[in-house]
Amino acid sequence: MKKVNKMSNANKPQINQPRFNQPMGGNEMPRFGGPGTMFRLPACDLNSNDAAELDIGIVGVPLDIGASNRSGTRYGPRSVRNESVLVRPYGMYTKAAPFDSFQVADIGDTAINTFNLADSIKIIEAHYDDIMAKDIKPVTVGGDHTISLPILRALYKKHGTMALVHIDAHADINDSMFGEKECHGTIFRRAIEEGLVDPKKMVQIGQRATGYSSQDFQWAVDRGVRVVQAEECWFKSLTPLMAEVRALIGEETPTYLTFDIDGLDPAFAPGTGTPEPAGLTSSQGLEIIRGVYGTNLVGADLVEVSPPYDTTGNTSLLAANLIFEMLCSFPGCIRR
Repeated sequence: MKKVNKMSNANKPQINQPRFNQPMGGNEMPRFGGPGTMFRLPACDLNSNDAAELDIGIVGVPLDIGASNRSGTRYGPRSVRNESVLVRPYGMYTKAAPFDSFQVADIGDTAINTFNLADSIKIIEAHYDDIMAKDIKPVTVGGDHTISLPILRALYKKHGTMALVHIDAHADINDSMFGEKECHGTIFRRAIEEGLVDPKKMVQIGQRATGYSSQDFQWAVDRGVRVVQAEECWFKSLTPLMAEVRALIGEETPTYLTFDIDGLDPAFAPGTGTPEPAGLTSSQGLEIIRGVYGTNLVGADLVEVSPPYDTTGNTSLLAANLIFEMLCSFPGCIRR
């Protein structure tokens, strides 16, 4: 991988700049061949000199021992990478050009302890400490939603309290599950309690279906979180909502985006561990991520893809496209 000098967003090139890594094209190598990295980008060892030149690193976290229903998300990063071969480098509607804007590489997977959730959480946080030390903005492919908590802990050390945009069928604000304080259904209660995120600059979108109490979402609301249930999103564009979200968060606040694929209706994304009916559409998912552009995005993740329940690969393909849109939403991404 050719080394480059990191540049401020103001000095990013405004033309196609070959010094940045480019995805391998389908006319260069058949899509069923080539490297198994995300978007068939170059791989980069986090401990190499090249890592210091990265703006954004794509990371896999193959964890599913924090999930409470179906397993299988440990295979999510590999499956999403496989399907990412169909993603091309330019956004045809937004005119976004992330690979002409940033130096991006696939920096591999976090070596979790597949037998111990608590230890895995510590390993993930330490790995992201290393990523933060290289000044790399992480885009993560999960893995179950537990992974967002140690990632937020690592980013907090660099950025302080962050704004959060959270797409999900579930609020993930349980106090505990089966006696565990840290798993995929408790993480945002912990994040608020620990001051990792500002609840008054936190928006949850897509929550729905049934609960154990009619007040299941209320804990977050009582702390100032904007909760936009799926019913409020039915049959409409979410572009106006995202304008409100940007106004709430502002342009300067460090912002993290976390996208649980079960926020989408299982008609669009069946390959997930805890599917719920009547969710968001795939186009609404795109609108939400595109609507984050204009905030100070410092990291993002896409979680809960479970390939064993994704018989066609469509969930992983959709996830890969959503991750592309995340790259397009970082500040400084060129719009042509």
